[in-house]
Amino acid sequence: MIASLTGRITSRRPDNVIIDVNGIGYQVNVSLHTLSSLPVEGSEVVLSIYTHVREDAIQLYGFSSEDEKKIFITLLGISGIGPKMGLTILSGISHDDFLNSIENEDIAMLCRVPGLGKKTAQRLILELREKLPAATGVRDKLYEDTLSALVNLGYKKSIAQQSIEKVYKKDFGDIESLLRETLKQLTGNTHG
Repeated sequence: MIASLTGRITSRRPDNVIIDVNGIGYQVNVSLHTLSSLPVEGSEVVLSIYTHVREDAIQLYGFSSEDEKKIFITLLGISGIGPKMGLTILSGISHDDFLNSIENEDIAMLCRVPGLGKKTAQRLILELREKLPAATGVRDKLYEDTLSALVNLGYKKSIAQQSIEKVYKKDFGDIESLLRETLKQLTGNTHG
């Protein structure tokens, strides 16, 4: 399996590039985001590669970042999403917007991707919500532990995050205090 390619770009098209590695030209399918981050033809480039083997073809998919590659591979684990649709999703929405859409269950944002319908968007949210990294970046352990506790108590992740955000600024020192204050916020929202 090919994991990465280092070579010279000899051709750029809207959905792929040709990379010359020691005289061998590899056609690599890329998203628009990766394509826009690549240098001009003739320049040296390093791409992280996903090798897709089918009965009738071997296709290479290239990514300028490991994060984009991880999302692509995760997308392939969803029934009904193949490499072509995975690349379409990554081309149609930025990395951060995609993570935010999943995290905030924003079906409308996902449906802006050409060819991605409401049912597929709902399935993406359902299956990816817990698998993808948080869009907000790495939070401290207290925040993450409190969020985990609330999800385990049955609260939706997005609702729990909103409630923690409201009380988090008060600078709690332990999980019990933050969890108690967040639960007050949650129960106040459901009854109020």
